[in-house]
Amino acid sequence: MPLFRRRSGGEGAQGGAARRGFGFGRRGTGEPAAAGGGEPRLDPAYGDASVRLALRQAAHGDWADLRPALAAADDDERSFLVGAISAVPRVEQWTGRALADTPDDTLLLLLSGARHVSWGWEARTGARAKDVTEERWRVFHERLDTAEEQLLEVAEREPTWHAPWSFLQRSAMGASLGEEIAGCRFEAAVRRAPGDAGSHRTRLQQLSAKWGGSHEEMHGFARSVMLAAPEGSHLGELVALAHLEHWLALPDGEDNAYLTSPAVVGSLQEAAFRSVLHPDFTPARGWQASFNAFAMAFSLADQPKTARLLFDALDGVVTESPWYYLAGDPVKAFRAHRDRCASHWR
Repeated sequence: MPLFRRRSGGEGAQGGAARRGFGFGRRGTGEPAAAGGGEPRLDPAYGDASVRLALRQAAHGDWADLRPALAAADDDERSFLVGAISAVPRVEQWTGRALADTPDDTLLLLLSGARHVSWGWEARTGARAKDVTEERWRVFHERLDTAEEQLLEVAEREPTWHAPWSFLQRSAMGASLGEEIAGCRFEAAVRRAPGDAGSHRTRLQQLSAKWGGSHEEMHGFARSVMLAAPEGSHLGELVALAHLEHWLALPDGEDNAYLTSPAVVGSLQEAAFRSVLHPDFTPARGWQASFNAFAMAFSLADQPKTARLLFDALDGVVTESPWYYLAGDPVKAFRAHRDRCASHWR
């Protein structure tokens, strides 16, 4: 049973999971490591010192120190860093001042546009559309309008960059620009970065029922992407995210029955063994997001042994998504589910 309500806020496969993946357990035996792992914490840097430095520079407005790292980054690295920095409060203040002095700085324009997307969503909040105030809607769209202008300019200046298209996807979803534009922007993003998890996560949301799609479209997209990707790809996480979105949409009682059903458990196991538990999985930067998604899904699906493998590998690194779907803060929810799953090994 779920440990928290978000509105009030095969044994054999589990055993097999202990023998697969990258270095799970103790010396590959399947025996769990020390119960509990590290202290749960939200870490936007994912334990990476270089990202932590960039976030600190962004928070202090040290553009002169931050810019060289962005300029030296390849396309994947740039997208990741800009995505992380876009969530830092008040970045819009110093980027706005800097752009007034250097309007031709494309990296600065990219960072400002990305921040305006995130800043816009902060104004909207995560509330259902019917619960968002008129004033919040106004501010949301004002910030997205600025983001659209800036990011489209970046895309024109640097046609090979992935980052502007990734943020333009999120902007299109928030501004309700329609399926044709949403689809074109997703295609533009994945042409430049075929395996990018963020672009695929945004597309999954666009196809979900709560954004005008359907469960069928969402699940079909997740599964087709998983099967098309190489085994060991991060993109198998889309299947777990799709099941969590479906679960979220169901009323009490039906939701738990859905996630614990043999069909859904089997689907989660197939996706995990094709991605995060596959021998070819490589923990590239940001891999913790995929593990958090599967850990939450397996815990809610009453598969504690498989979930425990994922929790142990995370060593306490919590990502806000998808834990914010549960009542309370993500760290509290992560800890409760991790501890419950750990108890099944004792």
